[in-house]
Amino acid sequence: MAKIGFIGLGIMGRPMAGHLKAAGHDVTVVERPSLTDADRAAFAVAPTAQAVAAANDVVILMVPDTPDVEAVLFGAGGVAAGLRPGSLVIDMSSVSPTATKAFAARIKAQGGEYLDAPVSGGEVGAKNAALTIMVGGAPAAFERALPLFQAMGKNITLVGEENGAGQTCKVANQIIVALTIEAVGEALVFASKAGADPAKVRQALMGGLATSRILELHGERMIKRTFAPGFRIELHQKDLNLALQAGRELGVALPNTASAAQLFAACAAQGGAALDHSAMVKALETMAAHKVAPDA
Repeated sequence: MAKIGFIGLGIMGRPMAGHLKAAGHDVTVVERPSLTDADRAAFAVAPTAQAVAAANDVVILMVPDTPDVEAVLFGAGGVAAGLRPGSLVIDMSSVSPTATKAFAARIKAQGGEYLDAPVSGGEVGAKNAALTIMVGGAPAAFERALPLFQAMGKNITLVGEENGAGQTCKVANQIIVALTIEAVGEALVFASKAGADPAKVRQALMGGLATSRILELHGERMIKRTFAPGFRIELHQKDLNLALQAGRELGVALPNTASAAQLFAACAAQGGAALDHSAMVKALETMAAHKVAPDA
């Protein structure tokens, strides 16, 4: 069994760390005021990320954004200051592919190993240990980490042997998810304003080529007006900004990604940054002056 430091007990990280513990691994987390009594009962607690790294063979990060990863790794009292030679750092956050390559190079220069392994599946996937995990890094490091990934996810793929490949895959995933949310939202707004029952429309579409997990899960959220996250709009905004930044660097036009980013921005401007990303439909409803269904 592995000795694991887990940094980032948020909506996703807490159940992920719990699955590692349930699989028999020793899990240490960083002291935070947000730790619950259940956290303290389940996990060992260390005062800093440096102390976590010094006490464990594997360190997993699950934090919100690129600057957070950099601070946890290389800030005062960070992972790098306590890293053991041969230790494995696994970043499961969704962050910049370019920055990931630089972070990995710095960890490797200290004698560590590095995998970027962002996830998809949201809170439900994290709770059910059914996450999709997209990995970039050396095959030997991947094999070392595979039992840990299998405790947290189902669809686990080594996307590429270079660090950053996992993050690139996650950016592509977030483009598809955002554009599909937009498509489902537009379709349900259209159907509802035309006088059709959006619940019946969704039911009918679930049996045809238009079916998707987004239609199944987020279409229901749009109809039932259940926008508690889930996956927050502000985090999906961050991911689309990564996509647009990378598109500029590569010279790739991403017109519909830009459109989806603007719809998320409209929702955030109206106070919805912390809502589930299915609440993108609210921006479409504003433009149509019509809601898919009445608010609960």
